Amino acid sequence: MADYFSTWLPEGWDWVGWLVAAVIQAILLLHVIAVGAVVFIWLERKVAGRIQDRLGPTRTGGKFGWLQTLADGIKLLGKEDLMPTDADSLLFKLAPYISLTASFAAFMALPFASDWVGVRLNIGLFFILAVLGLEVFGVILAGYGSGSKWSLFGGMRQAAQVVSYEVPLGICVVVPVMIAGTMDLVTIGDQQAGLFSNWLFFHDPFCMILFWVYFTCGIASVNRAPFDLAEAESELVAGFLTEYSGIRWSLFFMAEYGSMFLVSGLAAILFFGGWNGPIPIFFWVPEGNFPLETLANLVGLGNFMLKASIGVLVMMWVRWTLPRLRIDQVITMCLKYCVPIAAFCFVGSLIWTAAHLPFLNDVLPMQARADVREGWVQDIDDRMQRLEKRLATEAYELNSAVEGGPQQEAQVSDDIDAADRVAAKSTRAQEEAR
Repeated sequence: MADYFSTWLPEGWDWVGWLVAAVIQAILLLHVIAVGAVVFIWLERKVAGRIQDRLGPTRTGGKFGWLQTLADGIKLLGKEDLMPTDADSLLFKLAPYISLTASFAAFMALPFASDWVGVRLNIGLFFILAVLGLEVFGVILAGYGSGSKWSLFGGMRQAAQVVSYEVPLGICVVVPVMIAGTMDLVTIGDQQAGLFSNWLFFHDPFCMILFWVYFTCGIASVNRAPFDLAEAESELVAGFLTEYSGIRWSLFFMAEYGSMFLVSGLAAILFFGGWNGPIPIFFWVPEGNFPLETLANLVGLGNFMLKASIGVLVMMWVRWTLPRLRIDQVITMCLKYCVPIAAFCFVGSLIWTAAHLPFLNDVLPMQARADVREGWVQDIDDRMQRLEKRLATEAYELNSAVEGGPQQEAQVSDDIDAADRVAAKSTRAQEEAR
């Protein structure tokens, strides 16, 4: 996008193109969170109504209550912005923005289609998990800055829960990275192109189990029921949100629904092919055909949004179906079940991949993943060789400075050149042998 705008600008004004592209992408991502929150809040009310044998919103905006969430948003904007007398004003005001910013920043590296990603990073998965983990700081600051023991209890409980479930969640996401050989989410999604059997969910039996562990940990990390002890209204009066009202209260909920979509989107990319649907439409599009590529990306965007929305819908279903867990049950679920099962599946999937055992995946994506892993290993080898040469050069220079005169320095320089020539010959010989 930046290159497209730069073509319309005079030379030396490329930075304007980059700035315009960054602003457009930021606005689009912000709309994904804001519009997504409006839709998902309405959907959750309808799902809760159906599960509880009632209708849910039916009046505002027509038969299905389409505008109920918008009406609630206008009501929140009109509410008085209250703050307790004992609260730390800076932390109290800052906490909602930290939570929303963490959720929003993680969307920058989330690809919505093969070519549609805000910022493509070769460590995209690591970046998203690291930034998403910062959301808990907003919760802690909200609980501490409210000046209320109920808010503090709720904040500490959620912090303990989120940090605990980071361990099995991290183990679960390592397996797709190990299979694909990269942390680039675009590459991971592209490697699952083709029929649905190429999805990593069908890579081996352990991946099938691992997805459910990931989804359980994802529900806990976004503080949804049955892991919503921190917001137990009957015990803690809404937990860390007790003292918030109006727009600041709504910012926390926007961050929560944004995180739900983010966790579900990651599940779609890591286990269910991302933007690659059951029909391999990307294989039918010739390279360089701009209209057809754009159409294929639109179809991929629809596939991705549908898969992520189904994940959010299942989270709502779980919330209004299962009872809330106690704190000991929350920790027991993490330490006695999620961590051992995730570790067992990690070892099983590792052995399955190393042994090249067949399952439902086609040969082509397996070969593509092997090529990526081989390139990654080769890149590491090249870096190690360059590092060894640099260390050897520094060692020679240090010895020459300590021991000796100009003649010895010249001899050292000749030795370094000879060593470089030998290393270059060795590299060419290895490449020819391959």
